[in-house]
Amino acid sequence: MSAVLAATGAAFPHWHMHLDSWLLIGLVEVLYLAALFRERARRGPGGEPPATRRQLVAFTAGVAVLWLASDWPVHDLAEGYLYSVHMVQHLLFTLVASGLLLLGTPAWLARRLLGSTRRLAFVRGVSRPIVGLLQFNLVLVLSHWPAVVEATVRWHPLHFVAHAVLLISAVLMWMPVLSPLREVPRAKPPMQMLYLFLQTVVPTVPASFLTFGAKPLYRIYETFPRLGDISPLTDQQVAGLIMKIGAGFYLWAVIAGIFFRWYSSEERMGGEPARSPDPLSGDDDVLLWEDVEAELRQLGDDGPTASRRT
Repeated sequence: MSAVLAATGAAFPHWHMHLDSWLLIGLVEVLYLAALFRERARRGPGGEPPATRRQLVAFTAGVAVLWLASDWPVHDLAEGYLYSVHMVQHLLFTLVASGLLLLGTPAWLARRLLGSTRRLAFVRGVSRPIVGLLQFNLVLVLSHWPAVVEATVRWHPLHFVAHAVLLISAVLMWMPVLSPLREVPRAKPPMQMLYLFLQTVVPTVPASFLTFGAKPLYRIYETFPRLGDISPLTDQQVAGLIMKIGAGFYLWAVIAGIFFRWYSSEERMGGEPARSPDPLSGDDDVLLWEDVEAELRQLGDDGPTASRRT
């Protein structure tokens, strides 16, 4: 590797810690653990634990993925060398870290974070499957628009804002599948699988532009030092393949997990639809297939609380 880099005149970024990432991401973990500690003290010695071990591990793993995507070498390669690593960075934020953070958030903590009834109603509204599909893919497409990519790479504060928007959008996208709240119900397993399948379809359009483009779309990456024999066009094509195939495999793995869990649940129930509460959220108030039509009608209503499910 060192010989190849020397031949091309490019040097792999040397190790250095991004102190702002360490402090900010470390603060998220500290605040999470502090919230659990305070809730445990409030509940008393004989009370129910504020979070399960699975939730604690999931949240901490989500924080670790955020750190991995925000520190050396991923951050350095994404902002100064390869757009394909930039794509990996975004997928770590949107598909991996966001889901793990949501899995690790207990219902009481989610309610405390949302605070007011108005914010909870807003989250419920934007977490509907159709709205989640639209908003996430809109943010995804805009985040790969050439002008947006160049601006975020050139100006670090804007890059931070873009990552924050991506993460929030991804958390809302995962709500129909991983919501910890009864007030923001998860979809039924068949709807979850359809929803995630549709999430794999829309990115095909920008991925195709990246993979089959005849010239680089991101001029700024043409000015960066090259690693090995990777040309800007090849780098862009790899990014498109990562966006379509890598993200697709990840979502299909989640779909498979949902299917087998649903199948096992129905087998235990003797073929009857499972109605038991979800083990993480305690939620048995889930969306039905016919809610798809209701979701479309509610897009034109006068607020996220215009209708309620029984």
